[in-house]
Amino acid sequence: MSFPSVGVLLLDKPVGLSSNAALQRVRRLAGGVKAGHCGSLDPLASGMLPICLGEATRLAGELLVGRKSYRFGLQLGERSATGDAEGEIVERCAVPALTATAVLEVLARFLGPQSQVPPMYSALKRDGTPLYRLARAGLSVARQPRAIVIDTLQLLGLEPQRLELQVLCSKGTYVRVLAEDIARSLGSCGRLHSLRRDYVEPFTHEPMVSLEQLEAACATAQDWPLLRADRAVWHLPPLQLEAAQTQALSHGQVIALPQAAASRWRLYDAGGRFLGLGISDVAGQLRVQRLFSAPLAV
Repeated sequence: MSFPSVGVLLLDKPVGLSSNAALQRVRRLAGGVKAGHCGSLDPLASGMLPICLGEATRLAGELLVGRKSYRFGLQLGERSATGDAEGEIVERCAVPALTATAVLEVLARFLGPQSQVPPMYSALKRDGTPLYRLARAGLSVARQPRAIVIDTLQLLGLEPQRLELQVLCSKGTYVRVLAEDIARSLGSCGRLHSLRRDYVEPFTHEPMVSLEQLEAACATAQDWPLLRADRAVWHLPPLQLEAAQTQALSHGQVIALPQAAASRWRLYDAGGRFLGLGISDVAGQLRVQRLFSAPLAV
């Protein structure tokens, strides 16, 4: 089996492994190829972790801005220092009798644009130091609220002290904080007891692959189930260029489009190979935004 070199791998990260540890295992299996993950998952979370391999890493930033869907379990009646099952229980509360109707009314309040204060147990940095290190030292610092959007919030299951929920949210949303806020609005306190990321846009319906499947593929000389690099930017319109236009862009020149349009584009050469990204202004002048060192077959 030849080692995978360029593409997007949708890893099903297991519980108990950090995102960086999962990335390093993938890199070792792939022969040390350059790679980067898009959007960290906590060690206690599982689910989709997009990993860009080779020159596809140049598109990783495009995946960071997409919406994400999570399924999570909310344990009511107790709050932990970390907001999940890993931290010490720091508060216990009574849990009122809940009906599905009452829960749905509360969930509806969380829909739409809002502000959320990031937790102390996060990878955000203060003066170069991750907040989780300060938290472990017993310190707490002020954090600026972040603008987030909750698009959908569904009730999947209801038990006396536990809810199963699904959320579709914008980048920057901390589900641990959302769970605590929901519990508070229900008249109790709470923490996550489980968290799984179902997908990251634009990979809404794409299957994931486990580390065990990758290891088996390596052992049996099978190809990896990589997505083409341009799948990371399918939300952008495609633009096929003539040979002269491709050459001009490769030399840093600006070319004119037949119709004026301010947009970002997926660029392809005359043979249909993926070149990278371009951006045009209202006058239809197209320039390179990000170009690969060599065209990628699609």
